[in-house]
Amino acid sequence: MSEIRQDPTTGEWVIMARERAKRPRDFVRRQARPELPVFLLSCPFCPGNEAMTPAETLSYRDEKAGSWRVRAFANRFPALTPEGSTMRSEEKGFFLNMDGVGVHEVIVETPAHNKPLALVEDAGVEDVLRAYHERYNALSRMSFVKLIVIFKNHGLSAGTSLEHPHSQLVAIPVVPRHVRMEHEVAMRYYDDRGECLYSDLAGHELSTGKRIVMETGRFVVFHPFASHQPFETWIVPKMHQASFGSASAEELQDLAHVLRIVLLKLYRGLENPDFNYVIDTAPVADENEDYYLWHLRIIPRLTEVAGFEIGSGININTALPEETAPFMRELEVE
Repeated sequence: MSEIRQDPTTGEWVIMARERAKRPRDFVRRQARPELPVFLLSCPFCPGNEAMTPAETLSYRDEKAGSWRVRAFANRFPALTPEGSTMRSEEKGFFLNMDGVGVHEVIVETPAHNKPLALVEDAGVEDVLRAYHERYNALSRMSFVKLIVIFKNHGLSAGTSLEHPHSQLVAIPVVPRHVRMEHEVAMRYYDDRGECLYSDLAGHELSTGKRIVMETGRFVVFHPFASHQPFETWIVPKMHQASFGSASAEELQDLAHVLRIVLLKLYRGLENPDFNYVIDTAPVADENEDYYLWHLRIIPRLTEVAGFEIGSGININTALPEETAPFMRELEVE
């Protein structure tokens, strides 16, 4: 029989379709990706093509080698730009709108055109996380910024348009409704119990153990009880911080190792699937509040959303997290 589970962080329901459930290996990618070159002359993210991108906002360089390791710059085709006003206006006294104010940046993760983050060494992943952290803290000081979204798209079905490994960061002047809803659930939980929902969630996952993928001194990795998608993976810090911008250098170093291992497990276990990841963090105004805990979510793109999901807002998951987590946990990748 199928089971309907509630996501404690949002109140949303997810159908665990046991009759349709697949074994973890049924999600292995069957179609090989084309081989990519280490350098592509037409790629604006490859070394030597820096003039094809806007001016850098950040770069980490090997001065002796005269090369860069990570670069950040404004997106050439931004969703939002820093110019304009955040004042609301009305169209015919009914529809609200405002200028598209914000910041949209690209973080190029490696000079190699063909090296996904899963195959980068810990130090390289740490460079990427430090770049996120540095740009997050710089942009959070801008007066109009209310929320900063850091995300990565990997593969066509995840929305990537350029193959060269990169992430994006968007600073926006509003807090979206679904983020408000998530944070309102966390605030109510904190008001009722005096504890952080996300810290308690991680603690419960550790106590049961059956959905744990890995654990270090600073982080726990698990497949959530009400996973919305097969192999949905959360990386949650043990140190309580509402904002990713508050993470220490030591935490970023440990997170780099954890993230690389998790991505490598997906790369090896599911044959390099398309995926998105996003760093969920508190709105800028709530960065010092106790009710929230920043975390990183990885969503492999293994299934497609169809009419029922669109019409109901309820996801159907055809893989039980109690089965996918042990599959990931037992993969030897180091």
